[in-house]
Amino acid sequence: MSSLFSHRVCRTSALFFALYAAGIFCGLSAVHAQLGKPEGLYYRSWAVVVGIENYLVAPKVPGASESAHAVAVALRGLGFDEVIELQDKDASFKRLMQILNDYLPRKVGRQDRVVIFFAGHAGITQDFQSKELGYLVPWDAQLTNTNKIVTFDHLKEFSRRSASKHMLLLFDANIRGWEVSAPQPLSLEGRLSPEDDTEKRAVQVLTAAEKAETVGHVSGQSVFAEAVVAGLKGAADLNQNGWVMASELAEHVKQEVEAGTKGAQHPQFVQLEGDGDVVLVEGKKSLFHLGSEPANEADRAKAARTEYQQAFTLLQQQKSAEEALERLNRAIAYDPSFGDAYVLKSYVRLEVLPNLEESLTAARAAVQHAPQNPDSHYALALVLEKTAQYPDAEQAMQQSLAINPAYADVYFSLGALYADYLNEPQKSVDAFRRYLELGGQSERATRAVQGSSLPGEKQVP
Repeated sequence: MSSLFSHRVCRTSALFFALYAAGIFCGLSAVHAQLGKPEGLYYRSWAVVVGIENYLVAPKVPGASESAHAVAVALRGLGFDEVIELQDKDASFKRLMQILNDYLPRKVGRQDRVVIFFAGHAGITQDFQSKELGYLVPWDAQLTNTNKIVTFDHLKEFSRRSASKHMLLLFDANIRGWEVSAPQPLSLEGRLSPEDDTEKRAVQVLTAAEKAETVGHVSGQSVFAEAVVAGLKGAADLNQNGWVMASELAEHVKQEVEAGTKGAQHPQFVQLEGDGDVVLVEGKKSLFHLGSEPANEADRAKAARTEYQQAFTLLQQQKSAEEALERLNRAIAYDPSFGDAYVLKSYVRLEVLPNLEESLTAARAAVQHAPQNPDSHYALALVLEKTAQYPDAEQAMQQSLAINPAYADVYFSLGALYADYLNEPQKSVDAFRRYLELGGQSERATRAVQGSSLPGEKQVP
């Protein structure tokens, strides 16, 4: 888990989360006005499944064709009305652009869903503003020749022209580089009005790996495709309520791919537009909210992880802190040894919904169950500082740094602790200096370090 705390929010009530890299597509321009609501969630379901294994000029991508076909079969099994399957030469630049710019925009209506799956080469270029721009490589394109690539600008234009309520993009590649902007909050399972939630616009993306990672290609289905197919067949129903949402599929795929590649690939899931959640498998409406309790320890651990991720998203998007706390309590109830959930709960009870006693209890539980997580000790330090237990707070910060000596934010908090409460000016300067060496940019730390070097002046951090 990435660092949760930053020095700025340790002393304010602002959320400390760094936004996930995310893009935002421009507003929906509806073409088809489907009147009324369908009997189910969608009038029609569309899919474009692309598998390019044998490129015209680019290197071969083993397993791409089989992976794409397996996904196409799974989507047909879910009752998708039209699944356009493009293999090798059928996935030329001209054909892909005709589907994105003409065919689907003319066909897709307001109450429809669209799923796009791509297995093949991908890359990153730069736009005219020198920003990273991810792209897909069609069958007749070269890896480094940008004349025939399908970029995220093309996908954004497709999103503008598509009236679909829900869209999910699945890339069996490490494509990144969409516009960075704050995504809208997810509308996840468990809300009181599921009928309303299923009407909310959603454009979501799931990739097979991070930008810098290499996606493994072998004969047969890829690990990513296998996880997607299994998820569509029900394995992604983490709370066993009969519904499979895109957010659930993402969590399932992350777990399976990271395990299957032994940590070599880390799938990425991003909300690009709207605050809905694509429904992949529709269950009974009566079970949408209630769900089924996990039946065994493994299922309880999965359910706990899902609740934690949803709580994190709610806080990240500054949505309902009360609901986030409820989900964290549920996660802990499912898995009482879930250290990260205790860390996040400690923060919520410290800064968002203050209750120092609960915050301290959660922080101590985090240290107990996740002693090798530096955030556990940092969370405890922040509560101890808030309750004026300064020597103990110092000790907890030092323990966090013993686990992660490059944790810049802890050095800042330590410098402030020495200056504000422990009357240790030299230790304060040393901590601030280390913070700056690690890339910190706080003006307070800069002034403290610069002031310490001025002759004849008393340094005041």
